[in-house]
Amino acid sequence: MAMDSMGELTEEMSSWISNLTEVGYGRSREMLDELDVQKLTGNSMGIRLVDLKDYSDLNIFGGTHPKAGEGRSGGVFINIHKTLKTDPDNIYLAISSDIDESTLVHELAHALDYLGGSRLFPGTQEPLSLELGVPVEHLDHPEEFGQWLDYLAKKFNVKLDADDRIISYLYENGMLLKGEAIRSGNGLVIKSGSEKIFRFLSEHSREIDRLIRGLEGYIGHRQSNE
Repeated sequence: MAMDSMGELTEEMSSWISNLTEVGYGRSREMLDELDVQKLTGNSMGIRLVDLKDYSDLNIFGGTHPKAGEGRSGGVFINIHKTLKTDPDNIYLAISSDIDESTLVHELAHALDYLGGSRLFPGTQEPLSLELGVPVEHLDHPEEFGQWLDYLAKKFNVKLDADDRIISYLYENGMLLKGEAIRSGNGLVIKSGSEKIFRFLSEHSREIDRLIRGLEGYIGHRQSNE
């Protein structure tokens, strides 16, 4: 399972992912069938859905994905570089058989955001987060992601969980960082924007608590979107 000389997946390893059987758990197939991805994003790539446990069981990196445990509902946007060699026409989402609707639209929003938005990979911003001392959640969920999340939730009448409702609320109030600033690594803009998010969350904490109380994932009064 060694990487090639460029530190990327070999073609054989890429094929392990691209050969996984497509799935249609929950409302995932309904949602994809009703989304004209090319028209929405201007990108000709498609979206394929595979089983999260099957993806984890490939054990490519010598470990099991934490979201793939029995009874866990989740989804993962598979980094495009893992499948580019064998299927350059699609991006891949790995989802669990019991995925809930909020998680599903969250992952689809990441996919649409990559194809026709910020073009950021979720889960790849930790180095910038550490460098600038800002929460990785502020970098993984830019304004463009918020736009897609809002669009999908409304289109499919999905009740967002507590965390996604906070992201949606930040988007509604123009508080999310722009993808361009994140891509450029503009430290001044990013740090300033992150501080504004924290202030906004603190100043509106009671309203936010009213919005998310009773939603899936609610853990009591919070002042952050983590």
